[in-house]
Amino acid sequence: MAARILVVDDSLTVRMDLVARARLLLRRDSDVPSGTNRVLVVDDSTDSPTYLDLVVSALHGEGYQVILAHSGEEALELLSVERVDCILLDLVLPGIGGEETCRRIKAATPMREVPVIMLTASEDRDAMLRGLGAGADDYIQKTSDFEVLRARIRAQIRRRQFEDEDRSSRDQLLQSRLEATEARAARELAETRASLVEKLERSNERLERANQELEAFSYSVSHDLRAPLRAIDGFSRILLENHHESLDAVGRQHLGRVRAAALRMGELIDDLLSLSRVGRVELRRTTVDLSATARAITDALREKSPSRCVDVSIDDGIVAHADRDLARVVLENVLSNAWKFTGGRDAARIAFRSRIEGDVVVYSVEDDGAGFEPSAASRLFKPFQRLHTEREFAGTGIGLATVRRIVERHAGRVSATGAVGKGATIEWTFGTADSDA
Repeated sequence: MAARILVVDDSLTVRMDLVARARLLLRRDSDVPSGTNRVLVVDDSTDSPTYLDLVVSALHGEGYQVILAHSGEEALELLSVERVDCILLDLVLPGIGGEETCRRIKAATPMREVPVIMLTASEDRDAMLRGLGAGADDYIQKTSDFEVLRARIRAQIRRRQFEDEDRSSRDQLLQSRLEATEARAARELAETRASLVEKLERSNERLERANQELEAFSYSVSHDLRAPLRAIDGFSRILLENHHESLDAVGRQHLGRVRAAALRMGELIDDLLSLSRVGRVELRRTTVDLSATARAITDALREKSPSRCVDVSIDDGIVAHADRDLARVVLENVLSNAWKFTGGRDAARIAFRSRIEGDVVVYSVEDDGAGFEPSAASRLFKPFQRLHTEREFAGTGIGLATVRRIVERHAGRVSATGAVGKGATIEWTFGTADSDA
């Protein structure tokens, strides 16, 4: 453990020493004309230290700041912590050598854009090709003609500046295009949204007109059709009461059928009006005591049929967050159906319960009455869909359709299960307050 700590500490010491040396060299450059460009010179100078001195002097005279490295490894370390604008790299170096150093510089993302000028003491063509093949941007022979060297450095730095400016221009152009595209997209989105809002407003206006027309139609049905029905029922009753002796049994039977048909027609009109009103009334949720409401409804049913023997079980504490009036309509229809379809039993049973499923409350009314074919369950909630004849069980076929519409307005769901002769169960939910239809 101690050995590994020492190794890490030694590496850190070497790295800190390199940074300190680089900063020291820059401080030494403070007596030369200040410039923004830095040149890293990588040369071991073992055989010609005077050449390196001349190079440094020539670059100082040009206004460059010079950083020195004596091996490829040292150069890579310095480049990892210092920014330079150009690199003069000797082809022949101790350690990894000039070619490999150049190759590693050009392979590293942060430093690959820095121009590298390869230096050599010979005019070996193959060596020049190897240097350029390793990624060098230029190649120059070591001579005393430093004007050529300075010109090459200026050219490489200028080339990089042009590339940076070109890259910056491309980035700015791309940013401008992106901003223009975003602005166009925002404008098109705003136009689309405005168009949709306009279409929605027109649709709402048409819907409002349709609702007004439906309201007028409902009034017409309520007023204009009820008057003839009352006349039919009234005159039929007068005939039966005042001219009873003038009619034979067949005539009295026919008049009785006329009155029954008028009564049924009145009930059908009432149910249709109730169904239409359900979709128009404003939904106002509040806490509703469904247990108390169910007991009130069953008490009224017992008053209408005092001879019936029905065991009604209602759980305590059943509440709903729903529209109070509409919730009562649901219970009235479901409990009335259960009461009606258990009429064939001497001792019937009806139960009203609730349970929690996820984040909603499921309500259910179960009976042991006539039941229905399971395959016909989906028809129960459609208007005028009856699974029993009028002779078996009276009704209009509107009640459960009304239940479905109320439940859907509460963003809930309703379903039915049952079997012939074994009763039926109606289940429903009232959704949640933030999902009203």
